[in-house]
Amino acid sequence: MKTPKRYGMVLALHSDRVEEYKRLHAAVWPGVLDTIRECNIRNYSIYLRMLDDGQHYLFSYFEHTGDDFAADMAKMAADSTTQKWWDCCKPCQKPIKNRTPGEWWSTMEEVFHLD
Repeated sequence: MKTPKRYGMVLALHSDRVEEYKRLHAAVWPGVLDTIRECNIRNYSIYLRMLDDGQHYLFSYFEHTGDDFAADMAKMAADSTTQKWWDCCKPCQKPIKNRTPGEWWSTMEEVFHLD
């Protein structure tokens, strides 16, 4: 069995949209969940926290079990239901300033892991 690659990502959230974002994620559309699974994403969680700077941040964690992460992400981005979902979520989100060009969610470096 292939060992999944773990990903941690961070994104800010507009403070006036926190409740909306939580409401959206309390009932994620089934088609979006299906696409996430079809793109080899497992063990996916999103956490919310306001940090000392007063900004709300989202932290996501997931495992990719496929062989080609870029291809799976392109497949997800091409899915029309997922695109509509993102259209609902993006107004709530605020990418961090020091993200890599082209990123929305900013990839984090894994510095420790224990199974």
